[in-house]
Amino acid sequence: MSDKDIKKSFERSAQTMRGDNKTFGSQLTKEDFNDPSLHEDIHGKVSVEYENIEKSPSMEDMHKWQRDHIKVDDQSKEGYPLNVIIDPAMREMYQVVHNAGMTNVFDRFSQQQPIQCKFCIEGLSCQLCANGPCRISPKVPRGVCGVDAHTMVARNFMYRHVTIGTSANIFHAHQAARTLRAAGENPESGLKIRDPEKLKKFADMAGLDANKPIDQLAVDFADWVIGDIHAPHHVESKLVEAFAPTKRKELWRKLGLFPGGGYSEVAYSQTSCMTNFKSDPVDFLLNSVRLGVANEYQGLFALNIIQEMLMGTQKIAMKKQNMGLLKEGMVNIITNGHMPLVAHVALDLASTDEWQQKAREAGADGIQILGHVCEGQQLMNYSGTHDQKAYAGQEGEWLSEEYVLATGVVDLFMFDYNCTVPTLPIYAKKFGTKLISTHPVIKLQGVETLDFVPEKMNEQAEKLLEKAIEAFKERKKSNKKTYIPPHTSECMVGFSTESVQEALGGSFKPLIEQIANGNIRGIATIVGCTTARYGQGGSNIFKITKGLIENNILVLSGGCTSSVMEYTGLTHPNAAEEAGDGLKAVCKQLGIPPVLNYGACVDIGKMAQTAKELADILDVDTNKLPLVIGAPEYLEQKAVSDACSAVAAGWLVHVAPVPSITGSDLVVKTLTETTETLGLGKVVVELDAEKTVQIYIDHIEKKRKELGL
Repeated sequence: MSDKDIKKSFERSAQTMRGDNKTFGSQLTKEDFNDPSLHEDIHGKVSVEYENIEKSPSMEDMHKWQRDHIKVDDQSKEGYPLNVIIDPAMREMYQVVHNAGMTNVFDRFSQQQPIQCKFCIEGLSCQLCANGPCRISPKVPRGVCGVDAHTMVARNFMYRHVTIGTSANIFHAHQAARTLRAAGENPESGLKIRDPEKLKKFADMAGLDANKPIDQLAVDFADWVIGDIHAPHHVESKLVEAFAPTKRKELWRKLGLFPGGGYSEVAYSQTSCMTNFKSDPVDFLLNSVRLGVANEYQGLFALNIIQEMLMGTQKIAMKKQNMGLLKEGMVNIITNGHMPLVAHVALDLASTDEWQQKAREAGADGIQILGHVCEGQQLMNYSGTHDQKAYAGQEGEWLSEEYVLATGVVDLFMFDYNCTVPTLPIYAKKFGTKLISTHPVIKLQGVETLDFVPEKMNEQAEKLLEKAIEAFKERKKSNKKTYIPPHTSECMVGFSTESVQEALGGSFKPLIEQIANGNIRGIATIVGCTTARYGQGGSNIFKITKGLIENNILVLSGGCTSSVMEYTGLTHPNAAEEAGDGLKAVCKQLGIPPVLNYGACVDIGKMAQTAKELADILDVDTNKLPLVIGAPEYLEQKAVSDACSAVAAGWLVHVAPVPSITGSDLVVKTLTETTETLGLGKVVVELDAEKTVQIYIDHIEKKRKELGL
């Protein structure tokens, strides 16, 4: 059979499966793909104009507009997307890209609406075997294999969301541990152990000899973490045993939720999702909570403490955020993702006189590195990175990636691990940005990828800086039009368990006293992503947070939500004026904002540690705290696994948009009611901001009453 005949056989088979004579794929054009080599005429066809847009006002006026805007409740389909975009820089750059007819995230959301599948939205679609895809409806209540709606929804929940999210966070912790080991073994790697006391503290808690030389202790601790991650699922996790609250561990053992090795837990869970394996929906959901425990301690918590060992524990400081930090005359590097391991070594090098001079020799005023999405929040919060000479600030949330490249002044966009959108190669080709992946786990079409080798990070960082300088030379030579939205926000950053304790004089007791006397009613963590949906785009996060602080609820932020808090001014100490009287008095006394930026989405692990220490002081289990976890604009799988971690800890978890569980009333009831009866937390889904705020308040007041406050 010839190659031509083989191709025809695929086409005939597809027609048989679909029941028509033409596949969707066969109708796509070259421009429908993200390979930059297929967009050869992008410079000729796409005309970008920076002049014909409505410019955003000054930040002071913008903050007034943001507050007026959320009061009128007009974040609907009409007027979308400018009625949901509240970042002043993104508002301008969206217009630039949209007017040029370039694909972009908000326009793609609108295009997807007519074809989005209700079956998938409710979790009632399955593609696991060749008899499918199957969809369940009142007329067809079972899949071909016989699976019912409850099992299909619960299995999809665990398989499509929780296992992927958990494996992603554990993978991140594994890479951080590899890097810590390289810091101990390879001085020439460029890596440093900036917080040796933290290493000693947690090594001692792990049962290791903390009196060993720091380099050797780094190797021992890294090996201990990696060994636990790789342990069999039936061997209890050492990380969970060492760092989880005692009362929670007792409950998890009783319920069969105490996990073994993280990678093995994921493998076991995915195996149970095979066709005609497990069909008990409640077991899928409880297994998701078990994965949530592994996600917290073998993922989030482990990577948090290791990255702080390498980059310095968070330190409270005033920093800047948004696109106005880009400079026409500078070599502009943006580092994107969640794993700033190569990035912080590049930042070390770029801060030296040698590399600043190299940039000047290329015709630049210097070289600067800015963080983007969660990587930016980490660089802005870590004490070992945010005071570096070449550090320039944080750019924005994930929704702004395409728009920031469209400024035309980003010379290098380096990215590692998730939240790098697939269309960036097209933007890089159009606007002259050099793209480089710094980890093979993420590869884009037509884009150079570095292997992740911690022992050679210094060498890799030098290569990245050289590429950035070369791209700057090309930009200057091209003499092309560029535009930098002039907007920046000042924000207070660097909050963590340790820095909050330090600000309170070395103890959490003053905070507990303020909660006890009612000045602070409770704590809400507003974490996770932003979405492009109607009513969201950052506006939902902003509305909910405003409502909470007005009701004297202290907010901790992490993830792309932190960018929203920054460009709306809520992480500035002046925002204390917008809080209720009790919270306002506390914030003014301490000189802090009513929203404390804990950093990245992965820094939820630090929030859990803060909660654990508060519970220990009060001598109560973590489920007794006046605390709510909120992900008002959750996006992807890690957020769902993080929600399972919070349920395992016994907390109320609010998520919006509604996850794909509504196709089963049993799944909804289990997650929203039954888990709480077991001593675990529960999930609440609510899209309306005002109703969400009231749910948070009611839950916090219920917990205060139970504590006798």
